[in-house]
Amino acid sequence: MIRVASVPASHVYVRHLADPDGTDQVVRLPDPVPADGRKMPGGWWPPLMLDPMWISRHHREFDVFHIHFGFDAITPTEMKDILHELSVHRIPLVYTVHDLRNPHQADPEPHLELLDLLVPAATAVVTLTPGAAAVIESNWARTATVLRHPHVVERALIDRPRHRTDGFVIGVHVKSLRPNMDPFPIVDVLAGVVSQLEGARLRVNVHSEIFDPDNYWYAPEAGLRLVRYGDRKDVDVLVHRYFSDEQLWDYLSSLSVSVLPYRFGTHSGWLEACYDLGTAVAAPSCGFYGEQQDCAVFGFDEERFDADSLEHCIRALYDAEPTRAIATERESQRRHLARAHHAIYEDALS
Repeated sequence: MIRVASVPASHVYVRHLADPDGTDQVVRLPDPVPADGRKMPGGWWPPLMLDPMWISRHHREFDVFHIHFGFDAITPTEMKDILHELSVHRIPLVYTVHDLRNPHQADPEPHLELLDLLVPAATAVVTLTPGAAAVIESNWARTATVLRHPHVVERALIDRPRHRTDGFVIGVHVKSLRPNMDPFPIVDVLAGVVSQLEGARLRVNVHSEIFDPDNYWYAPEAGLRLVRYGDRKDVDVLVHRYFSDEQLWDYLSSLSVSVLPYRFGTHSGWLEACYDLGTAVAAPSCGFYGEQQDCAVFGFDEERFDADSLEHCIRALYDAEPTRAIATERESQRRHLARAHHAIYEDALS
């Protein structure tokens, strides 16, 4: 049995790296709980394993240290200390590059500084798409193992028939307007497109915390600008608190298409959830979303927006049958991911 300190462990991506039958011979340590109880939904934030003192105290409890994400607030100096502590105890580091560009940071440099430490220091590097692997090879001369993103929703929901809905519903979920999101040009185009498609509606969702003065994501001017789209024909704007998982899956299942309004990024769990539930996706050309799953891609990044390509995507999806995950194939994929990770850990330990 290989013991892995996974950062994090309880995130759905990491949980679904385990063999669904529980036979992969890997045990992942549970995420330590902060003393003051601070955590995000899922329980893994802040990741207390990312601390040289934690590693020093607990290094006998694990064989491999595997970083996925959660190091946004770590400074380069702190990361060097973490890597030094792992080296002192001869514990191999495995790093899965989910983000070549951090979607939560407008300035790319802080994340790149950490990648410049993590990628060279890792005994093994993993990523999710061939495009990301090519960037890793070009930037750091490291060959990354490409392993596809596992399913996000549970098998029962993948098997569940989609509810029949009237019309064609396009969704843009702007969440709390994190830095990589720019919904306004997207919504401008979509509001025009739905008016030309019979039975089509646009649904814009936003988290209520952007109207809370005490919240980090407080952005009332942008929020009011979004709300005003609801005055347009065939456009609904819903302001609400974070969805629970059950609410989120119901929401995604109610959409014909989910449009990702990202100016920058790399990979997406949201896209995978849509694939699990049979909701089509229109994804931006930035990052490698188009390599993750079969989705429509429109021109959108920090330098440009191709409005015509977005309209073309929507019109094509209006007449298309969405691609949906098959539960048995997703389970087979998980077994493959479990075997692949076990092999990576064995190689790292050797």
